[in-house]
Amino acid sequence: MPATERTPLVALHESLSARRRPEEVAETIREVLGNRLSADEAAVLERAAGGSLKRMLFGYTSMAEEFARPVGLGRQVARARELFERAHPLGDDLASNPEAVEEYIRHVGAEIGKAFGASDFKANRLTASERAERGIELSRRGYNKRFRLLARMEAKLATLIRELKKRDFQLLGKSGLASRLTWEEFAADEDSACFVAYYTARRVLRSEFTVAGQQRAYDEIADMLFARCLRSPRANWWAVAHVYPRVEVFQRLPQEQAGELLGRWFSMLQEIAALLREVWSASRFNRATMVVAKGNDSTTWNATAGAWNTARDNWIALLYTLGMEDLLDRVLPGKTMRLIAGDVAWWHAHVGTPPDPNLAVWNELPLPWEVMAGDAECTRGMVLAACARHGVDPEKSGWTQPRPHGAVAAFRPTPELVHGVTVANPFLAGFLKRLGYFSGKPKGPVSASV
Repeated sequence: MPATERTPLVALHESLSARRRPEEVAETIREVLGNRLSADEAAVLERAAGGSLKRMLFGYTSMAEEFARPVGLGRQVARARELFERAHPLGDDLASNPEAVEEYIRHVGAEIGKAFGASDFKANRLTASERAERGIELSRRGYNKRFRLLARMEAKLATLIRELKKRDFQLLGKSGLASRLTWEEFAADEDSACFVAYYTARRVLRSEFTVAGQQRAYDEIADMLFARCLRSPRANWWAVAHVYPRVEVFQRLPQEQAGELLGRWFSMLQEIAALLREVWSASRFNRATMVVAKGNDSTTWNATAGAWNTARDNWIALLYTLGMEDLLDRVLPGKTMRLIAGDVAWWHAHVGTPPDPNLAVWNELPLPWEVMAGDAECTRGMVLAACARHGVDPEKSGWTQPRPHGAVAAFRPTPELVHGVTVANPFLAGFLKRLGYFSGKPKGPVSASV
């Protein structure tokens, strides 16, 4: 992005990798489109923009407006600067950049003759004579201290890479490829940019603690903005396709772009499948119920499962767009079910909600990562048969075909949530969150001054 003053369109682009309230995004869209909106369009947009924090006297939200980022190696870099002459300052951004961190470790490690990746304390340390030959004038204790630090930094780097991948999959599951749009791709058409930004904000809404179903992302405001794209001869369908995986969108792309997206999504399916296998193998999930048990890493699993299902939806829709759907007759890995919290499962049972039939289909089909690795077979025929046995519509549920367009939802103000529970006042919500309410953990003490 060019170094310019922060315009409303720049703010919309920044929101793609954040978690802005749809109301804030709608207010920024009003600033971008201005008098180009018709009276009816402005009235629709105002349903959301009217609730933006800018319009409130004490505008405040208790919810974080960014996705959590992994902790970088800033603390380890500071320690390295105390021990190594070669160590130089590394800003927070670079200390969270795996490539920069690896280069830093290699550079600093050369001071004690340590090769990157050779971190076994018994096998890879230099002997006293080897250190002397290289002119390393350190005591045994001083050398060991530095070697251990570099080994810990390498281990921390591996953790950072994994956590960044998990965050990337979280964004992927929530908003598709929106966060990967470059400034040039995003800003090519303002109508398309406004739709992409608003629909992304709707897709990344937090889940509510309910058995009534979550809000649908495609609401009346998204529909109005999408209609503007449909009418515009300059619509940027490449940008729209990054966040809205519909055949009607993909069909408006040149075949080369649709083919490029198909390749991207299939590569992502392979990457996501690897992490799903890793988490599944390291855990003891109850596959029959998918109810969370003690020791389950539900955060990682649900984010990665969401990424899998999003990538799968896009891949299937693109196959149909390109006339390649016959491929699904030979290989069609199934959807991945998320873990459900025990209290939500109890609530469903308490109100008499029947078990999700999709869970039965999931249990009957081979695990998706086994299919991707070629260790198991799963075809469209197998998926259709499983859906038929358990009363699941394979088309409406997205098991075998692109998901159909659902009804347009009415806009609903974004609730203030504390672990999924709606709290009317954002200041009260922030207070309850700090005390640990609704977290499932012991609550903190309330001071007498409150």
